[in-house]
Amino acid sequence: MLARWVGLDLTSKGVVRAVLIGRFQPFHMGHLSAVKEILQGFDEAIIAIGSSQFSHTFDNPFTAGERIEMIRLALKEDGQDLARIITVTVPDIGEHRLWVARLVAMCPRFDVAYSNNPFVRLLLEEQGIATRGAELYNREMLNATRIRMLMAEGGDWKRYVPKSVADYIDGLGGVERVRIAKSSATSALFR
Repeated sequence: MLARWVGLDLTSKGVVRAVLIGRFQPFHMGHLSAVKEILQGFDEAIIAIGSSQFSHTFDNPFTAGERIEMIRLALKEDGQDLARIITVTVPDIGEHRLWVARLVAMCPRFDVAYSNNPFVRLLLEEQGIATRGAELYNREMLNATRIRMLMAEGGDWKRYVPKSVADYIDGLGGVERVRIAKSSATSALFR
């Protein structure tokens, strides 16, 4: 059952999967590095897009569909085998212990969950799910909040995301959306 096989030979269980949990607002080079790390050690990667019901706020400017497209474009640009990657959306439900059950229900079977959020890891481990942190790749610079702030302030945010993601965001007017959301009082209502 899920990641309860810690310490056992996972290769006898069939396809071995890891899930990467994040909001991906936007999908940046650090996220890409984490997916590549997972694909080096597992047969498949599940990318679980959290807070999937939120969009058009500063913390969550992009819709779930837009994030799926960004992720797919970035992985394709990087030459990743998309047949090894499953993307799912996981909405927040407001109760932390129940969120873990929601994650499990929304994902195909997985063996380990990747998150660098200590609270998310605690919630998963309390439910018997094995966790790992992804190797942090240039974490000071590759931080989605920082990237959104650069977008809102007219900074050089494009160097921190794959080119295909930057082009996609430009094409949908994403920078203007982030700027407006940052200055909007309604943004605080939907975090």
